[in-house]
Amino acid sequence: SPILTLPRVDLENKRAEGGCQGAPGPCAWAGVALELVQGNWSAGPDSVEDELELSAVRHRPEGLEQLEAQTRFSRKELQILYRGFKNECPSGVVNEDTFKDIYAQFFPQGDASTYAHFLFNAFDTDHNGSVSFEDFVMGLSILLRGTVQEKLNWAFNLYDINKDGYITKEEMLDIMKAIYDMMGKCTYPVLKEETPRQHVEVFFQKMDKNKDGVVTIDEFIDCCQNDENIMRSMHLFENVL
Repeated sequence: SPILTLPRVDLENKRAEGGCQGAPGPCAWAGVALELVQGNWSAGPDSVEDELELSAVRHRPEGLEQLEAQTRFSRKELQILYRGFKNECPSGVVNEDTFKDIYAQFFPQGDASTYAHFLFNAFDTDHNGSVSFEDFVMGLSILLRGTVQEKLNWAFNLYDINKDGYITKEEMLDIMKAIYDMMGKCTYPVLKEETPRQHVEVFFQKMDKNKDGVVTIDEFIDCCQNDENIMRSMHLFENVL
């Protein structure tokens, strides 16, 4: 299934490569997020300067100790991530336009704006129109270090666009269309207009076990756990930091 598998992300050249067999799922953001911070991984000495600088931004993150307890990142990793985040987002928060700009750098051959919009909403857990450093590392912790169950819960939330606890065929189609729009000329062979709908038809029927027209979290997780490609993609970035 192309629904949750990853594209090949070339971090050095800020672009993604892939075809219809490698359409990006939610974990693709892990690669983009890491590129966002990787230029600052070795920046500066180990010190308390990161915490002192927190007061210099408009949005002041929680203390590193608290974030260390809430995520699967070490204190050092959080300092590294914060330096990179602050460098890209001096205000301390990412708005949707910035999020879209970041994704556009990786997918210049397509239109990433709709997919970035859906991903932004998944990261913006309190729905206040911005992604804070806390939102960023909490999501990244799940995508990089979370259990399979946690990653699939996160993915379900992405596909459940209206957050009513169910995924409809139209919601899945909206995400799939956004993925194909983003991949643009990356897809080979060139895709027909009806391809996203055909893929959704097949995958939705597979997921909707009781044929009631919606996919529940249990149906979603059960189907994904029995899909080899999806399970493989869940582990790609686990040891990346």
